[in-house]
Amino acid sequence: MAEQNEESPAAQETAAALDPAAQKNAQLLDLLHRLFGADTFMDVEQPYGLLTATTTRERIHDIIGGLQQDQELQLNFLTTMCGIHYPENEGKELGMIYHLHSLTQNIRLRLKIFFPIADPVVPTLTNLYSTANWMEREAYDFYGIIFSGHPNLIRILNVEDMDYHPMRREYALEDGTREDKTDLFFGR
Repeated sequence: MAEQNEESPAAQETAAALDPAAQKNAQLLDLLHRLFGADTFMDVEQPYGLLTATTTRERIHDIIGGLQQDQELQLNFLTTMCGIHYPENEGKELGMIYHLHSLTQNIRLRLKIFFPIADPVVPTLTNLYSTANWMEREAYDFYGIIFSGHPNLIRILNVEDMDYHPMRREYALEDGTREDKTDLFFGR
């Protein structure tokens, strides 16, 4: 029964050609390659129809600045940016994810960068988007990512004298020694 639901590669290509989101993403990727070069973007994928690409922290500021100024794309809204921590990825433990949106063209783009935890420095986007200010402070607060050129890089939610970054995957999710967390109370 499951074999009947599987599509041939030609049927998948036809379905992708008919999908307006896939067509828009293909056009966007083509434009990105023309503007910045095909070798600038790695690991290009489309989870849930959202074009996602990985680049380097050395190029991220120029890429996002160019996308903001491009008259065809008009990616003038930084929807969100957040830090991530993958301790198992040696040399690329920390990262940032940027979501850009064109309100006039209805284009969305997700860009990712990864870098070593020993060198958590990324260029700030506060000179491009005012909204980057607090989002960068949050990434600094929770992940320890330092944004070079940020006008006021201090913790935003935790106390200033905190000497660790709580969202890094360096800490156990639960304290197994607690007496008040028995299975009886939590239906386990």
